[in-house]
Amino acid sequence: MTFRLYPNTQIEKKMRYHRKLHKDLFNAAVNNRFTQYQKFNHKVDYFEQQNCLPAFKEVWTEYKEINSQALQATLKRVDFAFERWFKGLGKGPRFKSICHYSGWTYPAKSGYSVESNGENGYLNLSKIGRIQMRGQAKYWGKPTTCTIVYRNGKWYASITVDVLDQVLRPEILPTGAIGIDLGCDSALSITDGENHQQIKAPKFLRKAEHQIKKASFEKRRKRAPNRNKKIKSSRRYKKAQAKVSKLTRKVANKRQDWVHQVAAEILSSNSFVATEKLEVKNMTSKAKKATQCGLGGFPHEQLRQEGKRKKQKAGLNKSILDVGFGLLRSTIKYKVEQIGGLFVEVPTRQVKPSQTCPQCGHQHKKTLDIRTHKCDTCGYVQDRDIAAAEVMLYWAKGTLPGLGTSLVDAEPSSSTSSTKARKQAGSMKQLGAMKRQKSQSNFVTNDLGDVETPISGEARLG
Repeated sequence: MTFRLYPNTQIEKKMRYHRKLHKDLFNAAVNNRFTQYQKFNHKVDYFEQQNCLPAFKEVWTEYKEINSQALQATLKRVDFAFERWFKGLGKGPRFKSICHYSGWTYPAKSGYSVESNGENGYLNLSKIGRIQMRGQAKYWGKPTTCTIVYRNGKWYASITVDVLDQVLRPEILPTGAIGIDLGCDSALSITDGENHQQIKAPKFLRKAEHQIKKASFEKRRKRAPNRNKKIKSSRRYKKAQAKVSKLTRKVANKRQDWVHQVAAEILSSNSFVATEKLEVKNMTSKAKKATQCGLGGFPHEQLRQEGKRKKQKAGLNKSILDVGFGLLRSTIKYKVEQIGGLFVEVPTRQVKPSQTCPQCGHQHKKTLDIRTHKCDTCGYVQDRDIAAAEVMLYWAKGTLPGLGTSLVDAEPSSSTSSTKARKQAGSMKQLGAMKRQKSQSNFVTNDLGDVETPISGEARLG
């Protein structure tokens, strides 16, 4: 649950100071790992850095004002970023500026307390103060973790709570089963085999694109920041940037609200949902360069064709991102699983929903401009997106003719792999099951050369 925070001037000053200290600790931990490996061929893990925190706070006394478990959570962010990098799931961790460091996390209730029953209330942060918060939670229970986020000039608190399964799941589970196909024109094409429904894409970004372009053009006329030349942005540039951010934030909020409304409507009468497994990152990648041999060997023709393809692909990418394929799929999925339903992701490469006839199972290729499904084998005629939704529904039920499908053939959900990666990367709960590692203390001379500070292990954060 996310609540909007309304701190006063004094408390907001403290929150900004805490955010800066967490940012500096994050950068120090990243630098420590890189330095130790490059100079000493020593791989630093989370527990070694966590054990260094007491000695680190003796040198940097300002960190004594911050909750110790919140500091551990910041080091856990560093550990998870390195684990993702090692597994090829993301790029290497980078040093973050204050503009790109959103906030910090309290992994246990020792650092915060909530005065609320799920609607508005107050949030007490350790060594910061009491803050008024506004918002309404759909379900409420025992608060577990709290993440403070600073976004677009506003403060938010994301609180996770433990809720009983009996509260989340309805007494009577809906019995409907549907197939859903996602598209750019019709955002959702829904069918239960007999009744069909198409929900048009709202296109929030397209409608606000003119205003965003106009505001961006005004920003170009102001003095932009340049790190290499040590030029700071002007006040007019910051004001223009805030205007652009406000417009894009409105688009994102409208899209998110629409997605939740659509998902709630779907789940009101259905507990079985089948849709295709989409790789949105690959779908929205840049257009590949056209080969010269495929264009008759004329360089000018190649450049013209390449530019045309780039514009077409850029427009398609913008339409896909405007609908929010990934947000739609993930929202429907977690709402289905929340009520105890079944969410099936159909393997697209195996089943090919857009190329398969739902009546006979015959497959024949269709280009994107063909919007009506006409089967030459059985003569079935249907809208292309509705036919694809029927294919996915029948495949998930095991009644699609010709392919002999079953739920066993379904590809595993992407959330399973990410959860497994998080468990392998470690969690704060490991601290309760695993005793604090105490390595031999080494005395290291500080920068003054006359004071020795005991630091556990070979790692120094700084």
